[in-house]
Amino acid sequence: MKAVSPSDGSASDPGAGRISPDPAGEYRERLGQRRSTHQALSARDARMSYARLVVFGVFLLLLILAWRGSLSFQWLVAPVAVFGWLLQRHDRIIRERDFAARAILFYERGIARIDDRWAGAGEPGDRFIDDHHLYANDLDLFGRGSLFQLLSIARTRAGEETLAAWLTAPAAPPEIRARRDAVTELTPSVDLRERVALAGADVRAGVHSDALVGWAEAPPVLRHEWPRWVAATLAVAAIAAAVWWSLTGDSGPFVIVVVLEIAFSLPLRRRVDKALHAAEGPARDLDILAHVLLQLEAQQFDAPRLRALRNSLDTGGVAASSAIRRLHRLVEWHDWQHNPFFAPIGASVLWGTQLAFAIEHWRRRHGAQVPVWLRAVAEFEALGSLSAYRYEHPQDPFPEIVDTGPALYDGIELGHPLIPAARMVRNDVRLAPPTRLLVVSGSNMSGKSTLLRTVGINAVLAFAGAPVRARALRLTPLVTGATLRIQDSLQEGRSRFYAEITRIRQIADAAARLPPVVFLLDELFHGTNSHDRLVGASGVLRSLVDRGAIGLVTTHDLALTSVAAELAPRAENVHFDDQFEGGEIHFDYRMKPGPVARSNAIALMRAVGLDVGQGVRHE
Repeated sequence: MKAVSPSDGSASDPGAGRISPDPAGEYRERLGQRRSTHQALSARDARMSYARLVVFGVFLLLLILAWRGSLSFQWLVAPVAVFGWLLQRHDRIIRERDFAARAILFYERGIARIDDRWAGAGEPGDRFIDDHHLYANDLDLFGRGSLFQLLSIARTRAGEETLAAWLTAPAAPPEIRARRDAVTELTPSVDLRERVALAGADVRAGVHSDALVGWAEAPPVLRHEWPRWVAATLAVAAIAAAVWWSLTGDSGPFVIVVVLEIAFSLPLRRRVDKALHAAEGPARDLDILAHVLLQLEAQQFDAPRLRALRNSLDTGGVAASSAIRRLHRLVEWHDWQHNPFFAPIGASVLWGTQLAFAIEHWRRRHGAQVPVWLRAVAEFEALGSLSAYRYEHPQDPFPEIVDTGPALYDGIELGHPLIPAARMVRNDVRLAPPTRLLVVSGSNMSGKSTLLRTVGINAVLAFAGAPVRARALRLTPLVTGATLRIQDSLQEGRSRFYAEITRIRQIADAAARLPPVVFLLDELFHGTNSHDRLVGASGVLRSLVDRGAIGLVTTHDLALTSVAAELAPRAENVHFDDQFEGGEIHFDYRMKPGPVARSNAIALMRAVGLDVGQGVRHE
């Protein structure tokens, strides 16, 4: 069987040995440096502000003296020059200070993730919540305190969308290998992740992928190229006529050229205005994106996926960031028309028309590459998110993905990545021939549902190309299906039971296809009576196992544990238990073989003060 080997820090693992053994210490050291830098730059910012105020005061004093005739106006040149230098220098200091502030936030969030204080910080990915997905809601992939919030350091919407897609659609083994190699190479690259995080102040807020691609690939507004050369010829003629006018005083040629320009430009005016205004938003978005692209262009990679992303940024020998800067300049030059001093000059040389044709030429040359650039940035950000997770959790290995054979899920010391390490309890879960099903029984709050989520969320990480929270995990390609968070819906007129059986039907349909299904069924059919529940659960589980699926089902109904005997040796009973001492219940959250022997429900009722009597006596 061909397999994707887990990372064990060996020489064959690209990047092995270069990862800091103490990522929290590394982050804290860098955080201290960035805070010192920010403090020094803030002090320089204050000094520059005072210096500008002093220079401006000197300028006003000299202006008053010159106005009164006490000295020449030439004395004003020096303070104006000094003030201009101070403006430029001060602007640079402010930018550097803002970079330091964002770096502080970058490392503070990294330390919070390592220290398990990350919940509520960062993008939760609420827009990706889908009640109809087979497992996204059940495994807490999106929302506050979700896997997405833990993983994502993406700053563009496209990057977030790519990471969300990886979490909600398991990849095939070759794709997992490609991502894993890229993540391995990027893992030690803290400096690169920091630079990307600092690139552009408003990256996440600015880039609207659909609108940007729509503009780039839209049909041309100015369809023909020959009017561009006519406009250029008229502009040259206008400049020559203006020079002639200034030398001879003869304005006739200039007037003639202006009349020709008006006759030429009027039929094009609407399309020219449309081309100019339509480019403003995309140019701004692309300029924001260029900050990230510039960081990628400066890198040399070894992993094939990273090399391919880097190479996709070249357009006919022109780097993506360079092409974007040209478009940004064209849009900036269009803004000059709003200057009352430049407007007459711009009108005389058909400035707007020239720029509109230049922008349309840019779209014809580079428009098809815009979605490629977006995808490159999006995928790099998704890979960067997984590499940051691996750097911050160096004890988490890559799983071993077995390409062929019957469905397999073999996890040693599995833990849940969303549970703080101080409270997390690890368990082994083995679903390998002949065992296809684990019937998990136990009392309320004993850890049954958490076990299902642990199995599912580690499968999600494995098939996204990320490390897993385990000592080791070996599994075949699987499709996950879960019923941990099924709810009724007033809007759709569905009961909880109907929603559950609908989801189970979807899981059963998936089990009829490849790859096999790993099902995680929580308190199966608990919304119906005991008899129907037992019959229905037995039939559904037998059908799933017969179709090659593997999985776990939880229950606190001891009658359901008989299913394991019916399906033996393909099914086994396991359980979680508790100890009730001194009016308090204690759980160890350790999975043990066999069915649970007792329930804690009555004890819990009495512990909270409910009068349940002595129960019903049977003669």
